[in-house]
Amino acid sequence: MSFRDSNVVIIETGRTHVRAGLGLHDLLKTPTVEILARVGLRRNASGEHLNKSQQPIPLGENGVKQDIGSSSRVSSLPQHIEPNASVNDYLVGSALDEALAAGQELSISWPFAGGDVRDWTQAEAIWKYVLFNQLHRRRVQNESPVLLSMLPGLARQTYERTCQIFFERFNAAGLAIIERPLAQMYAANSLSGVVVDIDDKKTDITPISDGIMLNHARTTIPLGTRDCQNYLAHLLKSNQSVVAALSPAENPLDPEALHSTLLELVKSLWTDGHVRVPSDGETALLEDEGVTDIAAVLVAGKEKAVIESGMKKKATAKASAAEQARAREIEALDLLTIQFSGHSLTLGKERHRLCEPLFDPTLLEGLPGSLPVANAVRPLPLQEAVGIVIGQTDVDQRPSLWSGLFITGDLTRHVRGIGIALQSRVAPFIVNPDLQSEVQPRYARVLAVPEYYPEYRDTGNGLACFLGSSIAAKIIFNDNGGKIFVSKADYTARGPHSIIEMTPALL
Repeated sequence: MSFRDSNVVIIETGRTHVRAGLGLHDLLKTPTVEILARVGLRRNASGEHLNKSQQPIPLGENGVKQDIGSSSRVSSLPQHIEPNASVNDYLVGSALDEALAAGQELSISWPFAGGDVRDWTQAEAIWKYVLFNQLHRRRVQNESPVLLSMLPGLARQTYERTCQIFFERFNAAGLAIIERPLAQMYAANSLSGVVVDIDDKKTDITPISDGIMLNHARTTIPLGTRDCQNYLAHLLKSNQSVVAALSPAENPLDPEALHSTLLELVKSLWTDGHVRVPSDGETALLEDEGVTDIAAVLVAGKEKAVIESGMKKKATAKASAAEQARAREIEALDLLTIQFSGHSLTLGKERHRLCEPLFDPTLLEGLPGSLPVANAVRPLPLQEAVGIVIGQTDVDQRPSLWSGLFITGDLTRHVRGIGIALQSRVAPFIVNPDLQSEVQPRYARVLAVPEYYPEYRDTGNGLACFLGSSIAAKIIFNDNGGKIFVSKADYTARGPHSIIEMTPALL
């Protein structure tokens, strides 16, 4: 049995984002749906959760509601358990964004942030919103099979419950589940390597050998994009011109408001592609940050050259020797002038230090909002975590693992150079002096999404999971030789357990 490519649905489920698209094309497309993997429940003045009709949701039999916050063993993103809430009570996507913008009282939950499914009703609400609200599928006549990518290492019961939801609640025409690291590795055109998936609060590191995940060596470190943003926001407080513009002396912001504004500035910087990671494996030197000299640069009027950067090559070609010398000076300072919140801000090289905490978590110590106090164990640097992960695999597998470092995650969608920076830092972990043989790896090789996917050329490695899922779906739902998806007939005959039999990773 095969399906029409135009009916195939791809849903990528991550810790903090869900992406989806409809149809498989000759040129594989980027996702058309992208939402935060969160839900919201309205609250009244008494703190009671409200249902869709704005009525208080009754308490369960024990009268207890469970809230999971920063004390969670797996995520500091909030999680509120409301046993009697229904799928339709939750706000998702644009409805949730609008409610937050309107200042409504809401309890926000992230059901996938812990690396598992923390609340099935919330998970169903997100998937339902994507399928029927965004992709406009019809439950009564649902002819779409679904390729669902999920987090690695989930229990078989999680697969079975997911299968049950998609067939009994969504009436899917078929279902296949693929683990995120495998999909990401497929996007890099490889079957072996180490996938480093950088999310908001966590980074998952998964070794894969010949298309098989080595779960015994897989690990997660509590470092992510938000830690990087918090670190750079702290550094920008040393930029007097930026602070003076955002918090003028005549109307200063309180420290918390200033930090929040700087966090917004940092996110704007890296999402607009203004940040790169030094490729030499060294952190930026303090004297080269460009922080303390910016005020003097502004006084000299040199920042105007940045605004004209688009015409720089043409202008300098005709310029005098003195003008060319000045242009080289501006380029050496690496100044950037942007418009932010009604202000014209000039920044220097300090913006390129965004990713330093990934390689040196000690930089986060003492910074508010970074390392939780309850976390007594200091997070491992990314290079050390990768070295430990590969060190836990068989000796014969290590050369192929070191030859396939693949750095992905939303951060890599906009920030270039993270993979090269990691490559230069893992060198001490590659050579084993106690192992002298021909299979001893000499260096690490960094993978990337190939250029022959034109729709993905400007997305870095950030959409690798969706691309790999699309590649897998094209094979899975059109392969009559070896069936690895669950059809409606399969589900009718064997129930939720059928997904176990049709998922090679679980056999």
